[in-house]
This record gives sequence, C-alpha cells and structure tokens, in this order.
Amino acid sequence: MKTKTWLVGLLSGIIGGAIVFVGTLIFTPNKTIENNDSQLNYVNSNTDDVQVTKVGYGNSRALGETDFCDAAEKCMPAVVHIKTSYNQPTYTLYDFIFGTQSAMQVSASGSGVIVSSDGYIVTNNHVIENAEVIEVVMNNKKSYTGKVIGRDATTDLALLKIDATDLPYLTYGNSDDLRIGEWVLAIGNPFNLTSTVTAGIVSAKARNIDANSGNQVIESYIQTDAAVNPGSSGGALVNAKGELVGINSAIASQTGSYVGYSFAIPVNMVRKIVADLAEFGSAQRAYMGIEMMDLNSQTAKKLNVDDVDGVYVARVVSGGAAEKSGISVGDIILAVDDTKVNSATELLEIISLYRPGANVTLDVKSGNSTRKVDMTLQNRYGGTELAKSESANALGAHFEPVSDQLKSRLRIRNGVQVTDLTAGKLAASGIQNGFIIVRANNKNINSVQDLENAIKSSGNAIFLEGIYPNGMTGYYALKLN
Repeated sequence: MKTKTWLVGLLSGIIGGAIVFVGTLIFTPNKTIENNDSQLNYVNSNTDDVQVTKVGYGNSRALGETDFCDAAEKCMPAVVHIKTSYNQPTYTLYDFIFGTQSAMQVSASGSGVIVSSDGYIVTNNHVIENAEVIEVVMNNKKSYTGKVIGRDATTDLALLKIDATDLPYLTYGNSDDLRIGEWVLAIGNPFNLTSTVTAGIVSAKARNIDANSGNQVIESYIQTDAAVNPGSSGGALVNAKGELVGINSAIASQTGSYVGYSFAIPVNMVRKIVADLAEFGSAQRAYMGIEMMDLNSQTAKKLNVDDVDGVYVARVVSGGAAEKSGISVGDIILAVDDTKVNSATELLEIISLYRPGANVTLDVKSGNSTRKVDMTLQNRYGGTELAKSESANALGAHFEPVSDQLKSRLRIRNGVQVTDLTAGKLAASGIQNGFIIVRANNKNINSVQDLENAIKSSGNAIFLEGIYPNGMTGYYALKLN
C-alpha cells in the first residue's frame, strides 16, 4: 500500500513538472519584437529577471515610453506648490452686540506649472480664487510671492506671475494629438506631498462632467486614470516626451479622493486662455449665437433626423453670428474648419480656441444637403471687439467697459462691469460678477479711472449704484478702511 502510494506521488510529480515546463514554453512572452517604424521601452513582467526590452509600435508617431524617468526628471522642476490664505469673515454674538466683525484665516494649497522662463505660472482658478496671499514654492524649495495676472472661471484657469528669471518651464504639446490609451504622467502636490508623480493612460477625450454645476462653464476634459488627489489641482499632465498636454483639474469621486477617474483641461485650451490673460487680463471668448443639442438615436428620431453625426442647432440668437451667417434652427453642424464635431462639448472646445472677430468655416447639413458656411464669431455682446480688463485693487476686482449693445438694452449711458471678483471688498459686500457700477457716491462712472478717483475721495466708505445684465438694480455700501 505504501509502495503504491509512493508510485502515485512520483507519477503526479513527473506529470506536474511536465505541465509546468510546457506551460513555461507556451506562456513566457517573447522579449524582443522588432519593428522598423518605431521603438518603445516596456518593462518585462518576469519578477525573477526584470529587464527593459525594446518593442515596436506600428505607427511612426510613438505612443510613448513606459519608462518615464526622463520625462519626470525634466518636468518636476517646472511644477510648483501654491499656498494660499485669506481671511474669512465670521460673526459671533460679540460682533452682533458691539458691531464689530471677526475673521478666521483660511489656508489652502494646490499646484501650478511654469510656462515661461520669466515666471508666468498657470494653475486652476479654484486654487487661487479667494486668495489674499499667494506663496509659490519651487521644486528647489525657493519661495516667491505670486501675483494674479488674470483668472477665467469659465475654464477654471488662472495665470500668476512671480518675480524671477531663468526658470525651468514646460513646453506646450498638442492635446489634439493625444490618443485613447496613450501613457501620460500627472505631476503635482497632493495632500502637500510635494513633487508627486503618477502615471496612467488617456481614458477619454472631450469629457463633460458638470464639475461646476449651475455655472456657465466650458468643459472638454481629458480623462485619465493617473492618480490625482486634492492638492494636485493646477498640476501638469505631460506626455512621454515631457510636453505639457493638460492641467489637472478635477476627479470623479464619492469620497473626495482618487478612485480611478481624473480630469485635465486640454493644453490647446490652456495655451489660448494663458495668451488672453497675459495680454488682456481676461479671456476673450468667442460666441456662435446658438443653443445646441447632442444627437443620439432617441433625439434623432424625435427631431426627425436621419443620422446622429454632428451637433443639432436648437435655437439661433437674434443678431448673433449664426443668424448673420444664415444658420437656422434644425441645421446640423458637422465640422469647424474641417475638424469634425459629434458633440456640443467638442464644438464648444473648438470655438473656445478663437477670439471674437475670428472667421471660421462650418460644414452644415440642412435637410439632405451639406454646405460650407463662413462665420465671423462675436463677443458676448454681439460685437467683435476685444476688451481689456482693468483692475481696481482697493475693491478686489477686474472691470471691463460696457458694450454699446448692453447699454442700449439696459437703457444706461455709462458704467463699468465687474468681470472678475477676487477676495476683497466687493465680494464681501455681496456684489456678483456681471454687476455694472453706474454711480459711486452719486458720481457717474465711465471708466476704471473714474472709479479709482471716487475711491480716493470717499474717505472711509463708498456707496455704489448699478444694474445687472438681467435688469435687476443693486445698491451697495462698502467700508473701505
């Protein structure tokens, strides 16, 4: 009985060994795959003998190397840690009784990317939105005071400047060239862990996640599975070449921490907004003058449309660019300057790259026919002018002139419009973006200089009168000292 048992065990061992040997022959990967078009580095998964081997990819444009050491070393010095603080008003029983006001200092942090050697830094608007003090800490631990050049809440981007030269900076890539499945790096400062690098792939493009629900926003995110956490906002998304392809901005999570979905603003949009903020202090946004709708099987059937390609024109604004170019309700926009669009998000992203006054050519389908339509894009007031934002630092805001069209509609003759509130006296008083200051201390306001003069002559307080674009009037008393 013992001999029989021993023989069975011996046979089992021999058979098992043979299976392992055959399995090893079958399942051990070929370590070298050659291709004349391109070569990429991959890490062999064999834990006994880890090697870097060269393999091919059947396209002359490389997907990117999985060994990101060079890209990480190149990019880390250009990603900064941004620390902010501001005083948040608090109201206690003591304040109520004695008419005083207390404040609590609030601190926050995020990331930023140096985009020029002379100290321009791009970050998210929500990183510095309420900041009164901005500290920029470099990768080498040097610290600088950051100045806000401009902000754009619509794209959640902001441009800072520090007083420094010969800085390391990232070069712009092309986010349109990103492909689904391409490797990318996310670099930032999550949870104040400075210079953290994570890797992932591009999961989707032109993603709309409604991150700023209820606000007018332009969303066309790059979705990746690179780990991004609180504090990474404003950090860099780079490709394997070390080129900036996006600014990390948001995560989709029920816990507030990374669970597999992160989102970055495409660098092509970043580049345009940065140029606007540097030159004008505010984003120069172009409008088509339409309301649009995505097409799918259900909406196409409901609208009696044969195909689901393109973007459906649901409404045309009177006097807008679309109406002037001959576009009607029911038309379908198929492409802009030969770039195909299949969603409202894609169309908004493309138009966001233009300034008012720019000319574009659309492929438009009307019924069974397709035609080319030339369109001159407009600003939000129906004109083609570019508006330079001016600042009244004492109030904590940027202002723009009021267009003739808006003056006519509101029946006012003068005023300056609040376009960019920061943490300051205007915001504390309850004034919202878009408010038009018509008078200050009973004096007509025609320019930012008029407003600054009124502030200087006001002493301790100023009384502002004005109107919002929807016609609602507002009256605000501000304590200046």
